[in-house]
Amino acid sequence: MNRPFVLGLTGSIGMGKSTVAAMFVELGVPVFDADAAVRRMQGPDGALLPAIEAAFPGTTGASGVDRAKLGAAVFENPAALARLEAIVHPAVRAAREAFLIEHGGAKLVVFDIPLLFEKGGAQEVDAILVVSAPADVQRTRVLARPGMTAERFANILALQLPDAEKRARADYLIDTGCPLDQTRAAVYALVDKLSA
Repeated sequence: MNRPFVLGLTGSIGMGKSTVAAMFVELGVPVFDADAAVRRMQGPDGALLPAIEAAFPGTTGASGVDRAKLGAAVFENPAALARLEAIVHPAVRAAREAFLIEHGGAKLVVFDIPLLFEKGGAQEVDAILVVSAPADVQRTRVLARPGMTAERFANILALQLPDAEKRARADYLIDTGCPLDQTRAAVYALVDKLSA
């Protein structure tokens, strides 16, 4: 059976992954956003709420998961984080499979997966695109986010594979530390290549 070429899109925090994903969408390439899928499943009436509430009582309500309470329950607690991931990851994988079926007629689809290497998703894609920018650009972008602190940024980086290692494992690399039109040109060229 023919199926689309599946490109895994990943990159560390603040590297411009969402911007690059939007560029694929501009070109009509279907993009599965893993983070958005999780937000839907954890939002009001979300499919994951009963399981999350059972595992972490008091962390959900009418508006969905209380991210602060759930974060406090799993932060710096590897066993609790593993319990949460055992709930979330199979649901995301099922949503991704449904997305692939829905877009089966496309030549190319993108799976936007922030922790593609860290959580073992690399074998589920045909090629991997890593977006990257210089460390100082990354730091400036991340620390400009509301509520972000240098300590929180350091904690997030500690959970992610180093950028240099991601770059080394990439099939394709797009620089986002340059003007947007250069990044866009690189995305367009890659879509042309992979759609051929």
